[in-house]
Amino acid sequence: MNEAIEQPIDGVLDLHNFRPKEVRSLLDEYLPLCREKGILELRIIHGKGTGALREMVHSHLKKMPIVDSFHLADASSGGWGATVARLRR
Repeated sequence: MNEAIEQPIDGVLDLHNFRPKEVRSLLDEYLPLCREKGILELRIIHGKGTGALREMVHSHLKKMPIVDSFHLADASSGGWGATVARLRR
């Protein structure tokens, strides 16, 4: 049974609880909600693993018009296991 996972809109999106096929639609929904709340910088936690999920996230962020820029997080915020995205106003 698929239960909806409640995701707080707080600027931190942890993808560990989601299947890879859900990531694109999740980003499409979550980022605009953050912008509506005035959260223009957010952290997307994709984990380190093989890097496939990170590449998927980065590929999709590049296509999103509301994304101004993104980069891997610094060591204190997850390093290469997380991405920091900045949204356009």
